[in-house]
Amino acid sequence: MTEEEKTLILGCKSNQRNAQAAFYRKFYGYGLSICLRYSQSRAEAEEMVNDGFLKVFTNIGRYDSELEIKAWMRRIFVNTAIDHFRKNKKHYLQGDIDLAFDLSSGSEDALEALSAEEIMVLIQNLPPSYKITFNLYVMEGFKHHEIAEKLGISEGTSKSNLSIAREKLKRALLEKSN
Repeated sequence: MTEEEKTLILGCKSNQRNAQAAFYRKFYGYGLSICLRYSQSRAEAEEMVNDGFLKVFTNIGRYDSELEIKAWMRRIFVNTAIDHFRKNKKHYLQGDIDLAFDLSSGSEDALEALSAEEIMVLIQNLPPSYKITFNLYVMEGFKHHEIAEKLGISEGTSKSNLSIAREKLKRALLEKSN
């Protein structure tokens, strides 16, 4: 951790507005990059980021300086995205088990031809329930029972959502490569 970060964290712990503003500016892009993976739009991601920073500043007193600040914040932003999903899930939930397909290999060439930014756009275009399940499982490393608990869905729905997300991504990759 840099001296600047240590100073900002101490300032935030003392509720110094200038330290909070500098901290926000320094880590805004980081928070936004996480929240964009879970949102339907940039505006929704910005709302999540602002909610996340409110939680960061409220809980900064609990921050253990032995931990990497970004890792600590990442958990807050992911949990904020999950809270946002839960709050709005009546608008998001989609799940038709008949749409679940097994993935076969074959999209590796298409995947290699795309940039990370193009892949993130494809993930961003997934329906919300599939996107959050995909991100929690693939990007964050959660298990299906953990996802089910966090989102208030069954473990089977989590598995189905992941399968559908993968199939949709596979189709999108194949379309992009053609």
